[in-house]
Amino acid sequence: MSNFIVTRSFSRPRLLVGALALLLLAGCESTQLDHFRKSTDKEHFTPKNFTGDTRLPVNLHRVILLPVYGGKIVPVETAASLEEVFATELQKQLRFEVVRLSREECMRRFGAPDFSSVGQLPHDFLVALGRDYAAEAVLFVDLTSYRGYRPLVLGVRAKLATVEQTRLLWSFDEIFSADDPGVGNSVRHYYGASDPTGVPLNAGHGGLQSPTKFAAYVASATFSTLPPR
Repeated sequence: MSNFIVTRSFSRPRLLVGALALLLLAGCESTQLDHFRKSTDKEHFTPKNFTGDTRLPVNLHRVILLPVYGGKIVPVETAASLEEVFATELQKQLRFEVVRLSREECMRRFGAPDFSSVGQLPHDFLVALGRDYAAEAVLFVDLTSYRGYRPLVLGVRAKLATVEQTRLLWSFDEIFSADDPGVGNSVRHYYGASDPTGVPLNAGHGGLQSPTKFAAYVASATFSTLPPR
């Protein structure tokens, strides 16, 4: 009997400590959830420096995505690492079929691994791409600003041009800075929308620290301004 009494005298504090820990954890999670919900109610960043057709042409079905151009702003390795990010976000928009031109193929055919939307292009560059890939347009993506440490910065200039008559269907030019409160809220909201738990604080926080995750938000915000179908 005495052993039973001693055992109970030690188990009760443990139960109390365990219950207290659960309450603290629940309170912490509740605070985090409230913090996230409040952050989504704040002002978000909305790109404004873009223009384009009201709608995409009905005969536009396939677009060639050129290699991301970094020039002297971004090292080639960095630009190349972000290509997959931009391609993924572009495909999510479901505006058209996306065909990627690799750096190797671009170099083999045109003598350079990438081309800027504001630079000189090889003769019949767009026409040749359209003919060989059965595409109606070409999409340029230039990185105009970049900072790979906190606060992250990524500038994007993009243009969608038809292969015939070289007509611009859409152009975009913005700089995204994680130091901007609106951008920060938009990053959290971007990762919140894709997180099934509804509490994407870790993912949202990572989006403001990881250049790749930040670029995913930037690419999504950029391509969301493309003309609709």
